[in-house]
Amino acid sequence: MANIKNLKKDINYVLGDIIEAVYLYEIATTGKPTDETNALIDEAIASFDALITKVNAKNVENKKSHFKQINVELEQVANQLIAKINGLQ
Repeated sequence: MANIKNLKKDINYVLGDIIEAVYLYEIATTGKPTDETNALIDEAIASFDALITKVNAKNVENKKSHFKQINVELEQVANQLIAKINGLQ
């Protein structure tokens, strides 16, 4: 089950780095949280919760394709959040 463990770590690290990037943006610009940055952090946390719930699902028929799909979703969510961070002004 090392793959599941690694997938959980990947989800944690990727979304954690995105939240850290939001904090760095806040420090570099206003020095305090804004409504936009709080919304991005909330979205990242919600995405984390959703992905971890999918990883922990027990009633999966084809586990290999299920975990590949979660990996694809993680990449899509991360790219969307990074695009939103880059769009902050």
